Amino acid sequence: MPELPEVEVSRLGVSPHLLGNKISRVIVRERRMRWPIPEEVSCVEGHIVKAVKRRAKYLLIETDVGTLILHLGMSGKLRVIDAQTPVIKHDHVDIVLETGKCLRFNDPRRFGALLWQAPNTSLSMLENLGPEPLTDEFDDKRLFTLSRNRKGPVKNFIMDNAIVVGVGNIYANEALFLAGIDPRRPAGKISAERYKRLTQTIKQVLAKAIEQGGTTLKDFAQTDGKPGYFAQHLNVYGRKGEACEVCGKAIESKVIGQRNTFFCTQCQR
Repeated sequence: MPELPEVEVSRLGVSPHLLGNKISRVIVRERRMRWPIPEEVSCVEGHIVKAVKRRAKYLLIETDVGTLILHLGMSGKLRVIDAQTPVIKHDHVDIVLETGKCLRFNDPRRFGALLWQAPNTSLSMLENLGPEPLTDEFDDKRLFTLSRNRKGPVKNFIMDNAIVVGVGNIYANEALFLAGIDPRRPAGKISAERYKRLTQTIKQVLAKAIEQGGTTLKDFAQTDGKPGYFAQHLNVYGRKGEACEVCGKAIESKVIGQRNTFFCTQCQR
């Protein structure tokens, strides 16, 4: 599943093509997604895109009559293409613009979503979310305070969207390594000083991933789809059995919270 940096780069990639342009038509070829696509998505037809935002891993396309909410799911891809481009398998939705371009949503596994939010309403999946990790709202004091008396692993704690949104599996592994924290440790047993370091590394790895993804923005104007995970150096993720680049000890792996977790027992305590 795309993580926060990939979704943010998607937002950066499609925004210039959508902002200030009028939506002429919404074409839905398949409504059976993660949740059925509501008929109300057509309400945006004839209205101008006022903003393209992101909340957690959701993209919000705002107009004066309401907001389209997109989630890429496990396999979703967005392309900005000519509206007349022939449809291929799994092209489920087109958001057609008066410019002659369209935002096309392809999703083979149909775990993605297109939802509708009317003005002054809320959707359950957007309620009770924690702060965005790259904002000042997310700080070490929040992590330390909310972690007290928590017995579960710290990795699960920082991946909880009620604590902070968008810290997915890859970047949780990497941040914990850079902070020197064993992902198996109980969240409530970690000191305030170590949470300060962890907060910094979470921000660093996410910001770096977004920066690296920015070099692929040109791909959004082509018909071969958007970039996936960015080519980047990973310290521990996916490197079970390989030597740690810091101490040389073999990287270990364990399933925590139904997710593969990678760590160095020498560097992470």
